[in-house]
Amino acid sequence: MSGSKIPELLEIYETDLLTEWHQELVATNARKSLIKDAELQEECREFLRLLRTAVQQGNLANLKAPEWQEVREMLTSVSRSRSHKGFTPSETASFVFSFKQPLFNRLQQHLKDSAELSDAIWQATTLLDRLGLLTVEAYQKAREEVILRQQEELMELSTPVVKLWEGILALPIIGTLDSARTQVVMESLLQKIVETGSEVAIIDITGVPTVDTLTAQHLLKTVTAARLMGADCIISGIRPQIAQTIVYLGIDLTGVITKATLADALLMALKRVGATITRSQPK
Repeated sequence: MSGSKIPELLEIYETDLLTEWHQELVATNARKSLIKDAELQEECREFLRLLRTAVQQGNLANLKAPEWQEVREMLTSVSRSRSHKGFTPSETASFVFSFKQPLFNRLQQHLKDSAELSDAIWQATTLLDRLGLLTVEAYQKAREEVILRQQEELMELSTPVVKLWEGILALPIIGTLDSARTQVVMESLLQKIVETGSEVAIIDITGVPTVDTLTAQHLLKTVTAARLMGADCIISGIRPQIAQTIVYLGIDLTGVITKATLADALLMALKRVGATITRSQPK
């Protein structure tokens, strides 16, 4: 916006604004242990410097303009840092919103014409509101990235491939088997088959609550992929309820070896690899 008094005011009162803003942040910060005062001061100083440089370009309406890039990047960095430290979204946004009061005070001091003051306050309010919303969006995106990464890590941990015997692997599945998880299951199993040269893989679904058509398709894909790698698959943990569901849905498991329990599957797998278990006689 041409004719704005904000660039001039930031230039004249930069030191005073920085001091008052920092005091405002310290006074309203209920969790001072999460951020050091020196770090907070440096963030305030950097933001004010970048803000002054941006508003001097005269474009206060379009925060996507090139002159606002450094401001956007700085606020994104602050939001991500606050997110990782445990601040809430409102606490993060207050970094920008708390600058309103010092800025309004200086506007009232500097501008005596009521119309000019009203216009400047409206411009400042609009600008800081947009910058505050930018911090919330950046905070939310950072939290979503953390949640997504944690979900991926949990998915990997929830699909461990265990070596039960020489040439025998077991993959216990707990929870719902969807498309994304099937991909992780398949990759983990195939990688382990390559690493160990195993001939038999037991997929245990005791911990799968229900089996529908989609779940069965995912299991069949995993079995097919393992066969292509030279390993036979045995599906164990077929409970009576699941067996009835499979029959009711008309799911074709022809050619797939199934067992009621993991123990039964292991006995069959041992026979496949030519191993036997004998009970020692008491002395």
